Amino acid sequence: MTLVIAPSILSADFSRLGSEIERAEAASADWIHVDVMDGHFVPNLTIGAPVVKSLSKMAKVPLDVHLMISRPDQYLEDFAEAGSTFITVHAEACRHLQRTLAHIRSIGKKAGVALNPATPPEALAYVIEDVDLVLIMTVNPGFGGQKFIAEVVPKITAVRQMFDRAGKPDIHISVDGGINPETAKIVTAAGANVLVAGSSIYGSKDIGKAIADLRGAEAPRTKISTK
Repeated sequence: MTLVIAPSILSADFSRLGSEIERAEAASADWIHVDVMDGHFVPNLTIGAPVVKSLSKMAKVPLDVHLMISRPDQYLEDFAEAGSTFITVHAEACRHLQRTLAHIRSIGKKAGVALNPATPPEALAYVIEDVDLVLIMTVNPGFGGQKFIAEVVPKITAVRQMFDRAGKPDIHISVDGGINPETAKIVTAAGANVLVAGSSIYGSKDIGKAIADLRGAEAPRTKISTK
């Protein structure tokens, strides 16, 4: 699958998000990753649907909206109407995960599931047919700039293997947390095809080079048995 680079605006300058999106697009970003936090599911507050709506008017690439919130079902229509392309919910936050994912698809959006570092891949076992994207957190969610948790890497392979065996090799496996050229090699070899990067892109003086460096770090995928 083609490698997707999704700069996270969590690390952008919030006083000028429109121009920060334009900078990323000019540097050949494929998606824009938008972290929505409620101060309850994670210990931080960021933005809501009205801001996403404003961003969608600026963005020319898909908005990859990551809901780090406790009651996502109450807000799915809001984020759909705001212009999200992908809506990703946390498995840990959804009492009826399959119903939530089916609802996202029913309102015309791509459905994603995020897994915290301690959440096992088996959480996906009964929703494989309802998922367009799996977001594997390689940090505990809530803040940017955290250290990559290497112990999560086998989960990337396990999830890719799970979907390959189910006949869904085109599922997007996204990784978020501590992504830079060094860790990009590790996660792409494990099976990831979407790199969410915040500080390594927006913290760079040259975001074009930062994105190019991530693309250049893509490693051949380790062969995974589907037997």
